[in-house]
Amino acid sequence: MKFRIPFCLIVLLVCSSIFGQKNTEQNPVVRVLTFNILHGATTKGDFNLDLLAKVIKDANPDFVALQEVDFKTNRAKKYDLVTELGWRSKLVPLFGKAMTYDDGEYGEGVLSKYSFLSTRNIALPHSPKNEPRAALEVVTTLPSGDTIVFVGTHLDHFGDATDRIAQVKRINTVFSQNRYPTILAGDLNDVPGSVPISILEEVWAATYDAKNIAFTYPSDKPEKKIDYVMFLPKNRWRVIETKVIQDTVASDHCAYLVSLELLEDK
Repeated sequence: MKFRIPFCLIVLLVCSSIFGQKNTEQNPVVRVLTFNILHGATTKGDFNLDLLAKVIKDANPDFVALQEVDFKTNRAKKYDLVTELGWRSKLVPLFGKAMTYDDGEYGEGVLSKYSFLSTRNIALPHSPKNEPRAALEVVTTLPSGDTIVFVGTHLDHFGDATDRIAQVKRINTVFSQNRYPTILAGDLNDVPGSVPISILEEVWAATYDAKNIAFTYPSDKPEKKIDYVMFLPKNRWRVIETKVIQDTVASDHCAYLVSLELLEDK
């Protein structure tokens, strides 16, 4: 699987570590945003990247998982969407290809305040008739000196959960082996209590309140939760805050913001 990071951002990669938060005696807190950007189109169809960037900037995230990301497709006017949003939001961008599409590519995006130690793009299983999917991973070091892993993904959207079940099993197998505390974020296209989400929660801890679920889709009148942030190991993170960010024009999905405290390894 291919991923791209622009060569011209080398300086930003270096400086992002230098000018991040200072070390403190407190445990580090990481702000994570997941946002399905509707390939930049907006619900008005006016392709407003500045509006998308504003949603991201206003959330002040450390890491962003982007779904429905186009790379130089015709419908995206040949823009590299993740790089454009990275420049606009002053975050380091990375694109991970899931498939070739519309004379370009389509897949996942990650934005980060911090430079990458390593990256990998994992192809997820899918039926021949369904779209390929991917999970894009970055490894980074926080200003506290702690190394963590951030993974962005977008699961199959069809009503039949067969592909999603195969995809979450692959995610569990691959990322449960990580040596560093790991965060998973993305549009998982299923609701709490469904078979795919339950399989994930055998390995990952969820960040939503099961007794008071905040819906994330559709953005104009949210009626279900399909956008998530999860983490592992379950004893290394603590949920500080969660927030659904509703902008009815930027995308058909609400953005979902979670603040996580990284706990000491005991």
